[in-house]
Amino acid sequence: MKNYFNNGNLKEEGWSKNNKKTAYWKFYYKNGSLKEEGSFKDDKKIKYWYFYSQNETLEKEGHFYEGVKNNWWLFYDDKGKINHKCQLKNNQKNGYCLIYDNEKLIKASKFKEGKKIKEWTDFSSFKKENNLLDLR
Repeated sequence: MKNYFNNGNLKEEGWSKNNKKTAYWKFYYKNGSLKEEGSFKDDKKIKYWYFYSQNETLEKEGHFYEGVKNNWWLFYDDKGKINHKCQLKNNQKNGYCLIYDNEKLIKASKFKEGKKIKEWTDFSSFKKENNLLDLR
């Protein structure tokens, strides 16, 4: 299935079954550049998705479960470098959030249901207070 903008550029393309999005889909900006891509099941986003800015740089990527953001999500700056990565559950930060500056870890935070409960600015205290196996 393909849908187009009024200017003739492709708006979206993918598979559908019983009028519901299924399997792999791609969505585009009006200028023709890729906006987002990933899989659907029964009209809900599932599995791993990628989101792009209008200048085609990766903005964020992460996991969906039945249309809801879950697990690790990576967020990029305008140069395409990881800015932060966070564990999400039900579209909220829930777990660790690691903040980077020019690809160097500068801060870590822990969230519960979207609320920050702890923050570290040096890796040694973060490591000492946390089981790093939780970062998987």
